[in-house]
Amino acid sequence: MPTYSELYRLLKKHGCYFVEHGTNHDKWYSPITDRNFYVPRHSSQEVKPATLRKILKDAGIK
Repeated sequence: MPTYSELYRLLKKHGCYFVEHGTNHDKWYSPITDRNFYVPRHSSQEVKPATLRKILKDAGIK
């Protein structure tokens, strides 16, 4: 499983970008889906499989 840092790089590679910090999550925008989505802020931890699937789906990345 990728770490959150690796996930952030993947999101940026697909055109997604950071919008703002929340209390525990960061708000990101995906030009693919034209929607905002939230990503937990745990840069060195591995992303759990269900969380990864949800983030990639929200970002429009297959």
